[in-house]
Amino acid sequence: DNRGGNLKYDRMLKKVFISGGFLLLSIVAYCNPTFDTLTNSDVLYNKTYSDSKFVYNLLGDDQLGYNVFEKAYDGFIYLKENSKIEKNILTIIDYELSSSKKRLWVIDLDSTKILFNELVAHGKNSGEEFARKFSNIRNSNMSSIGFFTTADTYFGKHGLSLHIDGIEEGINDNARERAIVIHSANYVSTEFIKKYGRLGRSFGCPALPLNSSPLIINTIKDKSCIFINGNSNDYRALQSYNL
Repeated sequence: DNRGGNLKYDRMLKKVFISGGFLLLSIVAYCNPTFDTLTNSDVLYNKTYSDSKFVYNLLGDDQLGYNVFEKAYDGFIYLKENSKIEKNILTIIDYELSSSKKRLWVIDLDSTKILFNELVAHGKNSGEEFARKFSNIRNSNMSSIGFFTTADTYFGKHGLSLHIDGIEEGINDNARERAIVIHSANYVSTEFIKKYGRLGRSFGCPALPLNSSPLIINTIKDKSCIFINGNSNDYRALQSYNL
């Protein structure tokens, strides 16, 4: 029975075909400067040529868990394909990590580079060092999880701040009504951690350090994707892309 050998041979041919496709695209793009029908972004976002593991390995940061990145990246693909976002910027917040850790990443998917890796606070009723409870209810003072899109900026009591819109019904779609925004706070700092063993907490907003907040906000504003991960049995994973 030679079926096993044929299967291995077929797999080998498939790998050769895919690798050859990458090489051909690179040669054509190099030799023809006007070849603009397939950009670097197209290759990254085309599931035929790459997947979340491929992009994750290019980032080279194992502090960002692959399972979290995979959910975020797959959601980004969906939102991009359905014209819900415009920028090729992906922000990930992992609330399964301690607030003493840098648990926010801003990723440029055009260059596959991590632009920022920063501290970020959670809501005071979500937990102390760890965020364990989440809500979509007004005045809960808890963080919300899931997928968000960024909107416009404004100047409020925390300085430059960013409106975000939750796009998952029943999970985070009350973000605007709850005034959940991204802003800076003096309790998001290494000094605070040294004193209390954790960050300070917000009324539900993802609060950032004073120095880096304006840079991050100006990078991710105007229709980019945010994925906030949390350990919640109530959260519907985006596998069905039911947004």
